[in-house]
Amino acid sequence: MTNVLWACGFVLACIGFYKFVLPRLRAFDAANVARINREARDKADGNAHIRHALEVADEQVENVQEIKVGALSHFLFEAQVFATREEAEEMRARRVGVVARRFYEELPSALMSRGEPGTRKPLSARERASQRWKRTIH
Repeated sequence: MTNVLWACGFVLACIGFYKFVLPRLRAFDAANVARINREARDKADGNAHIRHALEVADEQVENVQEIKVGALSHFLFEAQVFATREEAEEMRARRVGVVARRFYEELPSALMSRGEPGTRKPLSARERASQRWKRTIH
């Protein structure tokens, strides 16, 4: 009888793995394959560095938040309240552009401050440049 219970437990474990774990592994694998394909396309794309800079800047800038006040909706971005989402998203897009532009403005000096090829500072060029991005556009 114990062998039957162990066999049932094993079958239930396999069903659980197939139902819950396998879809997550497939999603992870699909994301990995998409990333590898994107990296291969980026090698041939001359403007990929601009897209990556904008993606990094987009991650660093906060999202627009919707605030409900009674029946009205206001939109908050960087402690400023906007009447419409379009105005707030436009300000956010400008902020993303400023952050990306600062990266390219400060990149030469960040690369120059790296020193000799064998001696690396504790922070990378991107990390040093990102520390200077803290300024706001206001």
